[in-house]
Amino acid sequence: MTDKHSTRPVRIAALALAIGALASAGPACAQSAVSEGQKLAFDRGKGNCLTCHVIKGGDLPGTIGPELKDIKSKYPDRNDLVAIISDETKRNPQTVMPPFGRNRILTEPEINAVVDFLQTL
Repeated sequence: MTDKHSTRPVRIAALALAIGALASAGPACAQSAVSEGQKLAFDRGKGNCLTCHVIKGGDLPGTIGPELKDIKSKYPDRNDLVAIISDETKRNPQTVMPPFGRNRILTEPEINAVVDFLQTL
């Protein structure tokens, strides 16, 4: 018969290792989301942001929309960007910005990845 208290140090050590592994994966996951967001933003068949916006690092940008720079200072609340990308017509009915979420052009995780990318600009 095993004393239930004798396994406690092993369980605590395992939990600490698991927490450490998750914490160290955080920056990697964040970088992955930024990379995925950039890929989506530059993809002419998906996010297609370059059709209307100048974005640093993008080829053949359009000029219909504003240049996408200093985004985090312009939109400190990421939920504002999520709302704009999802359906800007709710805020501005006259916009030419496609409702990427409403029209299911981008999924919610894809929109969040694009926002992660935009916040690095």
